[in-house]
Parts: sequence; C-alpha cells; structure tokens
Amino acid sequence: MRSIKKLLLIYTVLGILFIQQPSYAAFNFKFPKFFKFKKEKKIQENQQEQKEDIENFEEEITPQDENINNANDTHDMSENSGETDAVYISQVEIFGNNIIETSFIKDQLSAKEGYLYDRKTISADLNKIYKTGYFTQNIRAVPLRAEGGGIRLRIIVEENPPIKGFTVEGNNVVATKDIMNILSQYEGQPQNILNINSAIEQIQEMYSIKGYILARVTSVQDDPDGIVNITVDEGVINDVIVEGNYKTRDFIVKRNILLEPGTVYNENIMRDDILRLMGTQAFKDVKRDIEMDPNTGKYNITVSLDEQRTGKISLGVGVDSTSGFFGSVGFSENNFRGLGQKLSINFMAGTGILMNDSSIIDRPNLQAELGFLEPHFKSENQTLGFRAFIRNFGSYQVPLAIEKRYGADITFTRRFKAFKNLSGSISFGGESVDLDEGDEWKARQVFASRGIDFSERAKQLDGGVYAKISPALTYDTRDTIVNTRQGVLARICLEESIGFGADSFGKLYGVLKKFIPVGKKSTFVVAARGGGKLHGDMPEFAAFALGGPYSIRGFNISEVGTGNGFMMGTAEFRTPIPFMDRLTTNTFLNNVRLAAFVDAGTIFGDSLTNKLYDRPGYAITAGVGLRVFIPGLGPINLDYAIPFTNTGGKDRSNGFFTFGMGEMY
Repeated sequence: MRSIKKLLLIYTVLGILFIQQPSYAAFNFKFPKFFKFKKEKKIQENQQEQKEDIENFEEEITPQDENINNANDTHDMSENSGETDAVYISQVEIFGNNIIETSFIKDQLSAKEGYLYDRKTISADLNKIYKTGYFTQNIRAVPLRAEGGGIRLRIIVEENPPIKGFTVEGNNVVATKDIMNILSQYEGQPQNILNINSAIEQIQEMYSIKGYILARVTSVQDDPDGIVNITVDEGVINDVIVEGNYKTRDFIVKRNILLEPGTVYNENIMRDDILRLMGTQAFKDVKRDIEMDPNTGKYNITVSLDEQRTGKISLGVGVDSTSGFFGSVGFSENNFRGLGQKLSINFMAGTGILMNDSSIIDRPNLQAELGFLEPHFKSENQTLGFRAFIRNFGSYQVPLAIEKRYGADITFTRRFKAFKNLSGSISFGGESVDLDEGDEWKARQVFASRGIDFSERAKQLDGGVYAKISPALTYDTRDTIVNTRQGVLARICLEESIGFGADSFGKLYGVLKKFIPVGKKSTFVVAARGGGKLHGDMPEFAAFALGGPYSIRGFNISEVGTGNGFMMGTAEFRTPIPFMDRLTTNTFLNNVRLAAFVDAGTIFGDSLTNKLYDRPGYAITAGVGLRVFIPGLGPINLDYAIPFTNTGGKDRSNGFFTFGMGEMY
C-alpha cells in the first residue's frame, strides 16, 4: 500500500513539472493502464486541470517524426476502447512566437481546424515552418484531447535571436547608406538565413547594375548582441596586362584604358575602353579576361589585342549632285608610327555638277586634301586635327564662276567629363578664295535679260584671303553613326572670318536632329537647321543656300535661293527593304534603307543671284529615296522629290533627282 502511495506521489509531481512548461518538455510518457485517477480525489482546481492535460497528452510530433509509417495514418485517441474512427483537428494553437505573427505561422500549415488529424501532414507542416528561416530546429507539435472531442493541436516554436543592427565593411564605390537601404528592412526581425541571402543577392545586383560585376559579399557574421556584420569584396584590380600589340606601343593602348590597378573593376568602363580601342581602327578584335590573383585576392585584367593592317590605299567611284560622277584615290594610315595617330591623303576628280544647270559652269571638280589627327592630345578627352586642302570647281554659289579655294586649319576638340555626350571644339585656319569669270558672254546675257547693270557682276566675284576662328558645341547621343535608330544630334557653330584685303564677316548656324525608333528596324527622323549673318558684308560665296541633296531636295544646288540667313526643317521615315533579312544575310543589302520625306525652308535676305535667276526663296517638297551604305565611303543617298510651291525660274513641277553622300546634315 505504501509503494502505491509513493508511486502516486511521484507521478503527480512529474505530471505537474511537465505540464507547467509544455513549450519545452520532451518526453514519451504514458500512465500504466492499471492506474486510474479517482475523480473524488480532493485537489486544487488548477492541479486538476494539469492532471487532465496529462491524461490527454499524446506523443509529440517533430519535423522529422520517425514514428510515421503511412501518410494516411490517423491517430486513435481511445486507449482502451479499440475505436478506429477518424479524428479531426478542432483547434490549432501557436506557442513561443514573440515577433513573428501567429497568422504567418498558421498560413504555413496544411493541417487546419476541421481537417483530418494526420501525423505525416503535421510533420511536413513543421518542416515548412522551419524553412521560413525564422525559427530554430526546436519546433514541436503536441496533440491534446479537446473538450467535446477532436484534437487540440499545439504548435510550439522557438524564434531565432532578433537582429538589432548591421555593419558593413569593404565598400568604397557604393555608399553604406545604399547598402543599408537593403538591410534595414530586416532589423528587429529574427535572424533568417533566407532574408540574409536575399539581401546579399540584392547588394550584389546593385553593384552589378552599376558595372561592378566582381563585387561579392564574402562574409556574414553575427555577434552575441544581435549585430550582423557584412563584409564586401568589391573586386579591386591587381594589374592590367596588355598583349598582342606588336606595332602599337604599350602606352598608346593603356591611355585608351581608363581602368587602373588599385581601382575597382567596372564592366561599363571596360566596355567603353574596348570601344575606344576598336575606334582607333588599329585592331580587328579586342578581348578581356579576368583572373583572380591567389596571392593578393585581387584581379588581373588581361586585354588581348588582334592588330590589323592600318595602312590602306583606296580607290573609289561615286556620284554626287555637286561633283557629278567622280573617281577618288587615297592613302590612309590609322596607326601612324604605332602612336594611334591618323594620316590621310585623298584626291578626287569629278565631272562637275550633275543634272546640267544653266547657272553653273560645266567644268571638272578637282579636290585634294591632307589630314592628320592626334586622338589623345595631352588627355584622353582631347583631340587635335590638322587639315590642308585645295579645291577647283564650277561654283554653285556664284553663277557661271570658277571657284578656287586653298587653305589649312587646326581643330582642337574636347569632350566634357561631366557631360559625356557634350563636346566643344575650336578651329583656327586660313583660306584663300578666288572667283574667276567662267563664261562672261553668258553672264552678260543673264544680266541684260533682268535689266541689271553688268558692273554688279564684280560684287558677285568678290573673294579674298581670310583668317578664320570657329568655336562650336556638339551634343550627340546617337546609338550609332550608320543607320542611326535613336538619339539626338545638336550642333551650334560660330564662324568669324577676318578679311585681308576683303570685308570681314561673321555668321552663326546650327542643326538639331532627333532619331525616333519605330518598330524593330525603322526610324523616324525630324530635323531643323537655321543660321544667319551676325555682322559685316557677307560675300555671295559664303552665303547660306537652300536646294540640293543636303538641304531641300527636289531642287538643284542653291536653286531655292541664297541669302544672309535661312531656316528649314525635315521629317523623314526610314525602313529596311521589306523581308530582305529573310531572303538574305548579306550585310550590304540589309543596310539599305527606303525613305519617305518632307522638306521645307526659306531664305532671308535677297541676293543678286536670286534676282538674276528668279529663285523662289522658299520651298516645300516631298519625295522618296534610297540610303545605301558603301563601306569606306559611307551612305549614298538617291532621292526624288516634287515641289508643292512656286519653283521660280526653273520648272521643277515634275520633280527632280538628287544624289548625295553622307548624312543630309
């Protein structure tokens, strides 16, 4: 009898101890079947409730429950009756969470109130809770008998220690506050490896977007006080190695490479460096390799070059409204002396103005030009160019005159670092312009037909020697020069001509073009040009002119008029030949563009030539054309346009063809 009383006392004490801390007790305890509590036993009310919990306490479930044999097993709550009826969950309780919302934990559960009680499902639910990352492995599910039948499922969790703050080390090119903007959302939450990994990915993605593709989070450590310490390796360059340059000198290559040892590697800068190297036209290909130096933990950047022949002799033929059918011969060296300098000599001979015009004397167009360019003058953002030229042709500014020009200029250009698309230039040069009578008899006839004294002819033939100063600003965001699809080109130039034995004058002019992509391959171009005289008596050879392939198409050169100022606009739609890319992969054919356009413009300040040839001074035209890109020459433009306005002394009502090379303006 005494032994039974002792056993009763031991079980009662153990039961009280276990029930007082249900969140952390772990046992597989059941009363012997022969033992029964006496309901008439007088104990305190709270002790009675604890004993009832002990009666109802079933074997707890863990995330890795080894007692699960069948996914469809249900739990029999009857110990002696042998009942096998299914049991349902009547209530779900969450214990142990302080920060994470109970609703969040319940959302992870498949075993919900009213669902069939299934040990394997509950074990899987505990795994899902654990995989949220907020909790330790001490997760349990304790099934208890519920009043009125069913199971009262008690889920017991233990949160990870909360994060009280972050520190960041190793970052230089990205501000700490930018990194903290990613991390701060996790402060106050339990430590969660999933959230930390997500933050690491966001930090590395932020670096990558900025071009720092080597940046990595290399260490994440938590202190006992809840501070998480993050270390970043941004990817510092150990050395830049150049190989494959046999003719080009090392310092020429390296001055085109802005990345330097000791700086953080940036793929965007490297891409620009490669484009600069390719732009020298000294190389067929440029590649870069990245390798970590095991001794320093930094990176070696190897730039591999494939040099090409840079000295070329060119022969060409073409057609242009101003030069007629022409042939050209030239020599160019794009890596002069291995210093990346450019040297060119070109000669061109043409038949003269195309589409015979009674106002332009029929004679050959002869030109020669020598050019030199230092692409890195004192700095990678500065260039220095020199040009000398001779030209002899039938003037298309001054009717029936032979125009001879020779001169030279030096141009200094600087790209602004603060505004990468903006550059400024200034040219200093000298030019001699001679205008000789080409057909005096015909000129006298024209003057007589208009009742103008022939003594005015001398003013038309004014030339002289001039010193020139021309500052300019250019803004260029075009994606490419050939077949541009999007971007803006804007340029404004002041030209001051100081005469020696001739009148001095100055003028200002500018252009604005916008390229708008349409669909996948087409482009809509809108452009505006304008200019005017600032001071002095501007001679006719220097007057602004409209008409021809580079201004208002549908007219010959200068046929709309010449004057002291002008304004014009253009709208043009360009598209590839339909289905050409499906028919062939030939680059030449796929670069051909069809065009439809409208031109409009007006001249300000009437000139003597306008009166002699009854030029309208304004025009609106519309037409169609072809843009054909010829390697080595650039785009050739063939256009046909019809005027919608008065054509003056020339009957262009049936339209007119023009031929040009290069962009319209």
